[in-house]
Amino acid sequence: MRPFKHIQASTIEEAAALAAHEDVMVIAGGTDLLGTLKDECLPYYPNYIVDLKTIPGLASIEEQGDEIVIGALAKLQDIADSELVRTHAQALAEACSRAASPTIRQMGTLGGNICQMHRCWYFRCPDNRFVCARKGGKECYAYKGDNRYHSILGIEGGCLAASSHDTAPALAALGATIVTTAREIPAEEFFAANGLRSNILENGELVKKVRVPKTANSRFEKFALRKSIDFPLVNCAVAEDAAHQVHIVLGACYPSPKRMTEAEEAVKGGITEASAQAAGDAAVSKVMVLSKNEYKVEIARTLVKRTLLRLINE
Repeated sequence: MRPFKHIQASTIEEAAALAAHEDVMVIAGGTDLLGTLKDECLPYYPNYIVDLKTIPGLASIEEQGDEIVIGALAKLQDIADSELVRTHAQALAEACSRAASPTIRQMGTLGGNICQMHRCWYFRCPDNRFVCARKGGKECYAYKGDNRYHSILGIEGGCLAASSHDTAPALAALGATIVTTAREIPAEEFFAANGLRSNILENGELVKKVRVPKTANSRFEKFALRKSIDFPLVNCAVAEDAAHQVHIVLGACYPSPKRMTEAEEAVKGGITEASAQAAGDAAVSKVMVLSKNEYKVEIARTLVKRTLLRLINE
């Protein structure tokens, strides 16, 4: 790893001002960033790293009226263990409990999880050996290459990498709002293949907290090769809002979490074994599989059905 200068920020505003410079990156838990820097997979290397952990008040999990407000530095394990989150945003608690490994969950933060870069092996290839479309190149190498873990629902921003966040589909299904230093963004609109980012943040814009509406009924499911540590092959979150409308979001099937509106239509009359099956079928009715990832279709179909049935059976 190359040397860099470490800056301890005292306020989120100070950190945001520093992060606006091209040679600066920010660090929270560091579980994603440090590996990225070690492998030198980006087209540039920062001269400065701004530490967010020294900023007070960003790790809280609080009840505020009809919402749960979670600081960007709240640890994934703390969110998973929170009785408040488990009671009123179960899908998020389950997502946090399934992210990575126990050790990483004790270090990784909610802000870091939603801001981590995609895990595509071309995008993250050590020594930046593949200048893909996201890095200013002309093509997504996964299209003709090894695409076994990539998108089955199309391309976004010239990229076929699949979203790897476990918390993202839960936040989108729950109707959460991402509060940054500049604005408030619905979670459903926050995630995108955007250059080196997996979200729509701009230079110098940092996540401060996440507001999650209390929801009586929500669930999360994940399929991974190694349950104890792996990124998802497919994950799914469902949540029933105050108007009893069911929201269904698939992750790891597209470069950003995907709201499955056609699947939601299938359960508008209520969730049954038959309607849950119909929702699973609808979720994969418009897939665009690649040469090596067709197997993900059946996983996605099954997770949608399984997650919906948990809403009525647990």
